[in-house]
Amino acid sequence: MKVADLITWFEEWANPAWCEGWDNCGWQIEPGVLPEKARVLVCLTPTLAVMQEAKASSANLIFAHHPLIFHPLKSLRSGSEIAEIARLAFTHNIAIYSAHTNFDQVQDGTADVLAQILELKQVTPIIPTQPGLGYGRVGMLEPLMTLQELLTTIHTRLTPPHLILSPNADLQQIISRVAVLGGSGASFIPEVAKTGAEAYLTSDCKFHQFQESRDCGLILIDAGHYATERPACDRLVQKFQSLNLDWVKLSQKDEDFRQFFP
Repeated sequence: MKVADLITWFEEWANPAWCEGWDNCGWQIEPGVLPEKARVLVCLTPTLAVMQEAKASSANLIFAHHPLIFHPLKSLRSGSEIAEIARLAFTHNIAIYSAHTNFDQVQDGTADVLAQILELKQVTPIIPTQPGLGYGRVGMLEPLMTLQELLTTIHTRLTPPHLILSPNADLQQIISRVAVLGGSGASFIPEVAKTGAEAYLTSDCKFHQFQESRDCGLILIDAGHYATERPACDRLVQKFQSLNLDWVKLSQKDEDFRQFFP
């Protein structure tokens, strides 16, 4: 399958026109690879390490969740990581494509994969954007779990380096309804509270957002940005493999930019 055909297939599933106004989905760099057979390296974040990995494996397309370019660039200068990524992209004919908030909304996107990992039933979007699609997912746990069991399941299946949760949470509380949203989802707390969920799995939560969640009667669980979004990248590799691409692989140089000590 050619790069152009792969992108056409993907955009029929997750149209970049669905992305938020502040977002930058679609082509980040396209040095002329559209007619080539697709050799794809899938990653969460397109860093210089991922670009070097793509170069070493002769990939011609980095398919990333996070955009390389969020804001208009004023300059590209030696010593800048983005400038070096761009130089390598054009020197070695490696394109970068981003699927961000459009990929968040779709079936088998970031939120949907989290819901599947937790085996939620009767799943619906937290914020519907169009029929059957939207931001986040909320569904039922079957069988029911205590909060302790839910936390253990999250830790086992997502392998985050750390879990942060609301203060005074009763670990023996029975949890029946759970909301999930990969990446930075704390701004959705008011909407999640309206769904009747008892627990909300997301990331990048600030101090007062834990207070807000507690005041809403919602147990907020922060598993980290990387742990809540990386599984969707793995799912994307599986989908691409089903298309019989020439070569596709999940990046081994993707990074969780947070470390915890000890």
